[in-house]
Amino acid sequence: MLGTPRPVDVHVGRRVRLRRTLLGMSQEKLGQAIGLTFQQIQKYERGANRIGASRLFELSKVLDVPVSFFFDDMTDDVKAYSGRPAAGFAEQGQAPYEPDPLTKRETLELVRAYYRITNPQVRKRLFELVKSIANTPPSE
Repeated sequence: MLGTPRPVDVHVGRRVRLRRTLLGMSQEKLGQAIGLTFQQIQKYERGANRIGASRLFELSKVLDVPVSFFFDDMTDDVKAYSGRPAAGFAEQGQAPYEPDPLTKRETLELVRAYYRITNPQVRKRLFELVKSIANTPPSE
């Protein structure tokens, strides 16, 4: 499984993307802030390239979050993945990694639009409406 991103790297990359998107920052702007190209930021966000400790520290400063933010909400499957080979030198198989729906673009755009509603009563009513729709059993 060489070339397959490790679940921890994918999780950290998704957290970078989540925070960058919530701030309304492009990959290009983030790359400029830390001296990288937007392509490198893309690779980090996909988990294709690992983010080193010093780079993670830089990202935490630019994105205005503690370093621990990148490891928050990690699933038990990701935590359990050690990445160490089993006995011998064979590659260890990876558990399937389920994408987090909170990191989808649609979700992020919805959250940003929701918080652009300035009237707190309207925002609360919309919130209650969405919750009631979500709890409605599907029609058969």
